[in-house]
Amino acid sequence: MALPVALGLAATLCQAGLAFLIGRILATLLGFAGGGWMELGAAGVLVLAIAGLSVAQEMAQQRAGEVARARIRATLFARLLELGPADRRGVGEKATLLVDRVEALDGFFSRWLPAAMLAVLSPALIAALVWQADWVSALVLIAMGLLIPVAMALTGISAARESRRQFDVLGQLAGRFVDRLRGLSTLTLFNRAEDEAQALGRAAEEFRWRTMRVLRVAFLSSAFLELFSAFTLGYLAWRHGALLISRNTGDPTLSLFCILMIPAFFAPLRAFSAAYHEAMSARGAAAELGPLMAAPATDGLRLEEVPRRVAVVFNEVELRYPGAPRPALTRLTFALAPGETLLLAGPSGSGKSSALSLLMGFARPTSGRVAINGQDVMRLRPDELRRISSYVGQRAHLFGGTLRDNIALARPEAREAEILRAAEAARVMEFAAGLPQGLDSWVGEGGHGLSGGQAQRVALARAFLRDAPLVLLDEPTTSLDPGTEAEVVEAIRRLCMGRTAIIATHSAALLRLPGRIIDLGARQGSDGEFGSHVG
Repeated sequence: MALPVALGLAATLCQAGLAFLIGRILATLLGFAGGGWMELGAAGVLVLAIAGLSVAQEMAQQRAGEVARARIRATLFARLLELGPADRRGVGEKATLLVDRVEALDGFFSRWLPAAMLAVLSPALIAALVWQADWVSALVLIAMGLLIPVAMALTGISAARESRRQFDVLGQLAGRFVDRLRGLSTLTLFNRAEDEAQALGRAAEEFRWRTMRVLRVAFLSSAFLELFSAFTLGYLAWRHGALLISRNTGDPTLSLFCILMIPAFFAPLRAFSAAYHEAMSARGAAAELGPLMAAPATDGLRLEEVPRRVAVVFNEVELRYPGAPRPALTRLTFALAPGETLLLAGPSGSGKSSALSLLMGFARPTSGRVAINGQDVMRLRPDELRRISSYVGQRAHLFGGTLRDNIALARPEAREAEILRAAEAARVMEFAAGLPQGLDSWVGEGGHGLSGGQAQRVALARAFLRDAPLVLLDEPTTSLDPGTEAEVVEAIRRLCMGRTAIIATHSAALLRLPGRIIDLGARQGSDGEFGSHVG
């Protein structure tokens, strides 16, 4: 903020000099002894200087805002990546958080912060200069200047409240719009597209209404500012007009100087008033950003190298999500040796995915202990846990790009031969060979152009390429037909060989894989472990 504030103060000094020169020129035109061509030339130079300083100040403020927003957005994005699926916000709400809400902070950094400093420093400098000419005029300016923050505070409280409500409505509207776009085909199939369009229209109307309430409050604050400015101008014009008429008291140049300094006195206050409401809007936008930004930085130990073999132990682990009526996991206990496979069975909501989230660092146990190779996972950084694991979920997300790019996402530095081996192991080449460009064939966003089974095999190819010692699979065969499921199960069997694997599944085909089974839906046994262990 130092550079824009310094440029603003320099512009204020130039304005004071210009006002004095114009006062001398006007005094000459009114018949008083004053200035001439020299003052006129100097005034022209000052006009150019003021214009140059104003442009430089605006550019410095914009640069400050850009830097601040970039830092905030990078921090938020890193935090959302760190939270992963533990963050329950929808896609549209996250997009609004990173784009619209961060953009709404622009006025706070690029305008309000420098305006707040200049609103104190510039009027104080002008009042000190005017005091040298007429102390009564200076006192009037100071009194009016002190009343403006009071009026702004009265209207600003209401503006901040309305702005928070406006951004809440905007977040809900954006989230609903994106989610409905993603499910447009479903809405059309059930003949609900028109109803949803009307619902979106009502939400948009509420947003318009909230926006107009914010603007109404902002205009009220501007009205107070103009009222004080008009009163000051009227009073000082009357006072110095009386002095000029008498011709016996006062200096006409200094009288005109006091009057001409009124716009310069209120200009930073006017900029502060406009920026003040932007600051209130920024606070409304930051209401949800604040807790996310204030979250404690992730700390913990880092692994010197990724271990080749992994043993996993859960000891009386309980996990409870905030606001949930019951724990997701209760006293879950098991020990998994390196290279062993564990199958977590049970109905939906029994905690299978929650157990995997603990091992990926997206959740922390409420009580109990989770250990990997004897190391408590609470002592490790969450991203370190993800370094030692490969994950395949229920629905593989493929990005717009080639099959090769989507597989290489797991390890971008992988060589061509390694990508081909991973594709072969996951049986991707069985369908890629029939495509015109093989692995270089283009895939649409979300896997458009591939079947569910083909997309899952690409996800398994990522796991093969990553070659992590711990494999975590969450319902990897959901919604697959029996033939495709058999192919995917065979690829999973090869993936788990020689690796520690935990598979959450309902699938009877997957439950026939070699390994132990824990049924999270069964009653808790007397040994403290859930369900049965099947070799």
